[in-house]
Amino acid sequence: MIYILTGAIRTGKTTALFHWINDRNDVDGLLSPDDENGKRYFLKIKSKEKFKLEAEADLETENRIAIGNFQFLKSAFKEANDYLISIASETENRYLIIDEIGKLELKNGGLHRSAEALISKFKNDNAQHVILVVRDYLLDAVLEHYAITEYSLLEKGDIEWFE
Repeated sequence: MIYILTGAIRTGKTTALFHWINDRNDVDGLLSPDDENGKRYFLKIKSKEKFKLEAEADLETENRIAIGNFQFLKSAFKEANDYLISIASETENRYLIIDEIGKLELKNGGLHRSAEALISKFKNDNAQHVILVVRDYLLDAVLEHYAITEYSLLEKGDIEWFE
């Protein structure tokens, strides 16, 4: 089953998921919160391992991806995609989270490789679920890009009781 957590930018989608996973052991995937300096990083949910997502301004152009005002590390997306695909078959994970699917993925970049694989895998699976974080204004484009026709829509407030 596919769940899509949607909302406007900076409305607490990642924070809501962070609180929801706190006492659960059946969830894995990636969150992309901000650190204390406002820089985004990836957080592997089960292991709590963090790795940098945002690139420094002085990094060579061939090692980073620009989207809007953000500069991301190409290596971070490779690690993130590899991780998400590697955990997809672990049956103790009832939920897998991809935070987030956005403009980069709509251009077949970023987390596109893992999103495409997990969406395909979980489209008709009622035992395991994927939760995609998508900004509200990109929802229709994401649904079309990934040919998602069956899904449940969640908003931040739904996460508190979501089971």
